Amino acid sequence: PLVDADVIAREVVEPDGPALRAIAQHFGRVVLNADGSLDRAMLRARIFSDPEEKVWLNGLLHPLIKRQSEQQLRSARAPYVLWVVPLLIENNLQQHADRVLVVDVDPEVHIARTLSRDGVNREQVESILAAQVPRQWRLACADDIIDNSGHPEEITDRIATLHQYYLTLAASAT
Repeated sequence: PLVDADVIAREVVEPDGPALRAIAQHFGRVVLNADGSLDRAMLRARIFSDPEEKVWLNGLLHPLIKRQSEQQLRSARAPYVLWVVPLLIENNLQQHADRVLVVDVDPEVHIARTLSRDGVNREQVESILAAQVPRQWRLACADDIIDNSGHPEEITDRIATLHQYYLTLAASAT
């Protein structure tokens, strides 16, 4: 099973939820789309142009995401759980995991994929990446690394090997 902090982060800001109401009250309705959903691009632009706003938003969302993550982790029934936290190292959460798996990608590939996926400009992508810990630091914190610079089918064997290894570790831990 997966406990994905990004999925949870999207869930806690769903329309009519308390987090989205607080965000709209703090930033104004300008961060809402016409249908009442969060305008992520607008919010992203606001928080990356003002570090204090990013701190405010993190102070609101991180406890909600943490609480939901903990609940999902406690209820998971499997030999092991993948806890997907894109900013694990930035938020100093790695000590809460038994192992750290980093899915790494060449920086230029990362930028190209983000440009394609998010429809933002290169400057915005570089600003977001600059706010994260350096790639070398993330890799240094890793117990395991998957290189995701190529096509998805190229990593299938690595994933299968790690899965078997994690099953073995889980079995020996119980």
